[in-house]
Formats: sequence, C-alpha cells, structure tokens
Amino acid sequence: MRRVITGNQAVAYGVILSRVDVVSAYPITPQTTIVEELSELIASGRLKTRFLKVESEHSAMAALIGASTGGVRTFTATSSHGLAYMHEMLHWASGARLPIVLVNVNRAIGPPWNIWGDQSDSVSQRDTGWIQLYCENNQEVLDTILQAYLIAETVRLPVMVVLDAFVLSHTAEPVEIPSIEEADSLLPPFCPDYPIDTQEPRSYSVITTPDYFLEFRYKVQKAMEEVPEVAKKVDDEFRSRFGRSYGAIERYGKKEAELLLMTSGTVTSTSRIVIKKLMEKGLSVAGIKIKRFRPFPSEEICEVIQGAKKIAVIDRNLSAGVGGIFAQELRASLYSREERPQVFGFVSGLGGRDITPALIEEAVQYTVEHPQPEGDILWLGLKK
Repeated sequence: MRRVITGNQAVAYGVILSRVDVVSAYPITPQTTIVEELSELIASGRLKTRFLKVESEHSAMAALIGASTGGVRTFTATSSHGLAYMHEMLHWASGARLPIVLVNVNRAIGPPWNIWGDQSDSVSQRDTGWIQLYCENNQEVLDTILQAYLIAETVRLPVMVVLDAFVLSHTAEPVEIPSIEEADSLLPPFCPDYPIDTQEPRSYSVITTPDYFLEFRYKVQKAMEEVPEVAKKVDDEFRSRFGRSYGAIERYGKKEAELLLMTSGTVTSTSRIVIKKLMEKGLSVAGIKIKRFRPFPSEEICEVIQGAKKIAVIDRNLSAGVGGIFAQELRASLYSREERPQVFGFVSGLGGRDITPALIEEAVQYTVEHPQPEGDILWLGLKK
C-alpha cells in the first residue's frame, strides 16, 4: 500500500507493523503527533496495544523498562529536553539488555528555547549504550523501525531511531507501507530470555559489587560489537523481501573521488543534488551518508574512502569545546591509518537553520581550496 504520510505517521505505521505490546510516552514538540496518532489508534481499537500514560519522559522509559523486563515488545518517542530527561533511564535500559525501541525526533537543546531540528539531543546520548540509526526520508523511517526491533531483539540492546524535526516529522511524502503479513514474515514475536515469572522469581539489575561490574560492561561492549554483522544480515533480509536497503553507510557520486562529503539525516538529500551538479562541472567528489552512528561504522568508512585526499563533514550538532561529533568520530576512526585524508569539520544547521545547496557548495569549495582546515571547527553560514 502506497500512501502520502508524514514522518511521524510513518513512525506510527512502523509501531503497528511491529506489533508492539506496550507504548509509553510523554508529548513534546515535534514528537507530539506520534503520541496522538498512537493514542487514537489504541482508543479506537484498531491497535491492540496498551498505552501507559505517565507524567514525564523519565517515567515513560522507567515504565518500558518494567514492561520489557516482563517480556513484551515496547516503544516510546521523544525529542530534545524529553530525551535529556530520560538520560538516567537510558543507561538502565541498555545495562539491563532490554530491546526497547525509541524514536527521537531531533530538536535543538536550549537555552535559548528552540523547537526546530538539530542532532545535539541524540548525539549527547551516544555513550548510554544505545544503538543509533539516522533516517534520511519517511520511507526510511518506517523501514528502520521494523529493522530496529529485529536488531535489538537479536543483540539484546535498545535502539534509537532518529529523524529530523519538521523536515521529516511534519512533512508528507509517498511511503510504501508493507502489509501486516509481510511485516510478520520479517519480524517474529518477541521471545525474551529471562522474562519475569512469578513461579520462578529472579532478581533484575540489583546491586553488583566491584568483583563483577566490569564483566557486565564487557558484555554490553561485546553485544555492541555484534551489531554491524547482525544489522547487515537484517538489512539484507529486508532487501530480499521489500527491495529496499540502507546499510550502515552509503557512498554515492564519483567512484574514485579525491574529495568526500559526509552527512547524516535529511541534509544528505540536498547533498546528493549538489554532488551531482559538481560532478557535472568536472569536480572529483562523492558523498558518504552515515546511517548507523552507534556503533560508529569505522570499518565500513575505511573501506569506501580509498583514494580520497580530503573529507568534508557537515555536522548538525556541536560538542562545545570539541566541535562536530561526526567529524570527531571520523578523526578517531582514521587515527591508526598510515595514510589518512584530511578531515574538514563544518558545523551548520543548528536550531533548524536550513543547510542550503549554496552552503554545501561553500563547504566543498573551501575544502578544495585549502590543503588543511584552519581550525577544528569550521562554521558554515555563521552570521557576522
């Protein structure tokens, strides 16, 4: 079935097709219409899911930790300060190895108060033990939710599916929606390892002494290391059934380009057009789209940058005192290579400001003209 729907509606369809048992969420712009859509579907009886009404995002995640421990498939959604409020519980979910799926609609963190999109909210949670998957369009949003549950329930780690505020969340475009039977063929019912059983009681996430705590974190790390292989298998299976796939990264443009442009989220769609235009002018340029931010696809990136001399990264986020997070992750990934491209880290689009084709061309032109960046942070489109 093909329908014209918003990104937030695509999220709701993904939840329906995943046969989620328990939803708990607290509304926050621009996530609100996800909660409204699911609430209406549940109230009308069209969605056989229990909705837990709570007083905060912290409580929403706490409720899902209990539900997931009980052995059911769970879902929540949030944005910005709501995700920040969840922070404590994000650690509990990953440490308890619970396959919860959370959709975060990227929105700037205040102050000053801002309801528009940038990635600072999600990347600030990069060390909580959650897998993070970023989406370029509404079709990818729906497809990624289905894949997220299969990945999460295989490696026993929670997954954060990320989409841009308003540009995706409130913008409608054609989306191919699988039937429930097609979704069922991909995603089997959730089968927990150690669900709560009153006939066979266990302790969960109790105090752990220094003698064993290290081993718990080791297991989380080893599970995260399994993600690339598991995610690839899931993506391959998805492609065989639905004809669509995404991978951890995607390279597009000139095959043997000297300059690469790295982006994530909706700015990638604009970058595709710019790169095509620059190639027609004779520039040796290609693009890299980052879908999987956690675990960061270091090996996959190193495989596709052969021959590149420079990589321009456009970050829609900022770690104060460091710069753009994607650029820093890339530099760390390249550090041990004997031959590594120069990384030009641009920061732009914060607080929902448009990253226009002209700005992307400006970033590429700067990278072409300079042998190395003039600083760790290159501000793109800054008003002076």
